[in-house]
Order: sequence, then C-alpha cells, then structure tokens
Amino acid sequence: IIFIFYNSLLFAENKILFIDIDFIYSNSNAGKKVNDKIRSEAKKINTEMINYQKELKEDKDTLISQKNVLSQEELKKKTIILEKKVKDYNKIISTKNNKLSELRKKANVKFYQELTKVVQKYAEDNSVEMIVKKQNIIIGKTSLDVTNDILDLFNKKIKNLN
Repeated sequence: IIFIFYNSLLFAENKILFIDIDFIYSNSNAGKKVNDKIRSEAKKINTEMINYQKELKEDKDTLISQKNVLSQEELKKKTIILEKKVKDYNKIISTKNNKLSELRKKANVKFYQELTKVVQKYAEDNSVEMIVKKQNIIIGKTSLDVTNDILDLFNKKIKNLN
C-alpha cells in the first residue's frame, strides 16, 4: 500500500502537458507563410498543367482534323512529335511536383526542428517533465493543453521557416 501511495505521489508531481502540433503549424506566422508559398507553387503548377493540357488538346484536335488531308507518313511524323511533346510535358510536371514535395518536406523538417527548440525551452522554464502530441491523447484535461502558449512563443522566436 505504501508503494502504491508513493507512486501516486510521484505521478501527481510530474508535469505532463500536451500540444496540438498541426494547429501550431497551421496558425503560426511562419507556418502560414510557408503554407502560402506552397499553395502558390501548387496553384502555379496547376495553371501550367491546365494550359499545357489545352495546348496538347488543340494540337491533337488539329492533327485529327488533318488526318484525311495529310499523307500517312506526314501523319505519323506529326503523331510522333505530339507524343514527344506529351512525354516532355509529363517530365516537366513530374519535376515541378517533386520540387513542391521537397519544399513541403524541408518546411516540415525545419518546423519540427524549430518547434522542438521552443518546446524544450518551455519545458525547462516551466519544470515540465513531458510534452506530448495532442493526437496521441485519448482523454486529457484542457488545462494540460499548452498549445496556445507554445504558439505564442513560436511566433515570437520564429519569423520564417526558410
């Protein structure tokens, strides 16, 4: 009975808090900047893709309309050119999507690095034993949620994620 009581006292003295990392990423000034940059790049890629698809469709429609006018050899040559254009387009879009994914990945890594520093400093300053992700909590008192405190500190210390 003494052992159980002693363990209960130890656990009661431990300060365990939690934070919502997704909320901090979405609502921090630096997170908003990087999300805007990512959205802008994605929109730019999407616009380029739509324009290129229109161009390819026009080329294809032109080729189909000329099908009866062109010789077999000329039709084959233009078809090969169109297929090459499609392949080139797919490579360009793939490269741009890879760069966008790399930008996302770098931003996430930088965010977690910076957030870890802020959380460590907060834990030291407030004698906190452990801070866990809110996503890993089934039930917890809202008084143990320090997301807004961490968000404020993060905004003060981190201006951008570049």
